[in-house]
Amino acid sequence: MNMLEYENYHENIIHGDLVFPYSMYICTIPLDFPNVPLHWHDEMELIYVKKGSGKITIDLEVHPVEAPTLALVLPGQPHAIDQAPGQSMEYENIIFHPNMLLSKQADITSSGFLTPLMDREISVPSIFTPDNAYYRELIAPIDACDEIGKTRPEGYELFIKSQLFSFFFVLDNRYRNTESRKENQKKLDKMKIILKYIENHYQERISIADVADAVGFSESHFMRYFKSVMGTSFVDYLRDFRLIMASRLLRSSEDTILDIASEAGFENLSYFNRAFKQKYHTTPSRFRRENQNR
Repeated sequence: MNMLEYENYHENIIHGDLVFPYSMYICTIPLDFPNVPLHWHDEMELIYVKKGSGKITIDLEVHPVEAPTLALVLPGQPHAIDQAPGQSMEYENIIFHPNMLLSKQADITSSGFLTPLMDREISVPSIFTPDNAYYRELIAPIDACDEIGKTRPEGYELFIKSQLFSFFFVLDNRYRNTESRKENQKKLDKMKIILKYIENHYQERISIADVADAVGFSESHFMRYFKSVMGTSFVDYLRDFRLIMASRLLRSSEDTILDIASEAGFENLSYFNRAFKQKYHTTPSRFRRENQNR
């Protein structure tokens, strides 16, 4: 089970599919889940903070955010969403595949802005707040998509697509920066391999040798690299990732705690219980009782 499957647990306001790959849903941290661990995907994502405050990480840079804020995540960018201590945050997730906007034939809208943006040949900011001079221009198309999503009249897909082009027009016209962001791409590309390996294998027994081999590092170099980039050890990160997956299963599944621990990659129930209580300050069974019906 990968991160997008977890996101699909939430009811889509507008359902994405292969014909119209656009989805939108509301989440609240920590009510729906404590956080979204670092991950990446081929879709573009907008994180529209509506209430409260929290933290959004993009390309390993942590951004403290508070409502209203819009975060832009480009395809392939590692990103995470976390609770600020003692705070809650309600946000709207908008996820769409860039192919819905890219022409298969030569097209200036693709070659002039969208493709160079996704290839990191040009750049725009990742975080937009009302302090930005053109924030209202930028956010208006997203608000319009929200509004039409409430009723979804005949042809609403045309309207949403038009508003996405309006959104990217403002980015191009007001925020475009010809400076490339490729300088840190090599470091990020290695980390993306590691993150995807964790997503695909966290339910299994994972050794440092396994992941080091996946990125072509020696074990010692891998451990140093991971700690320098992530600020924590690989073992601690993997444990926390598994605990997050377990917490989501506790909310959404009727499986036993033993089965959930095993599905999240924990081979020992006693260790799982101790680690869970250390992270969430409660037992798995109490966490389930308090959160499953939310």
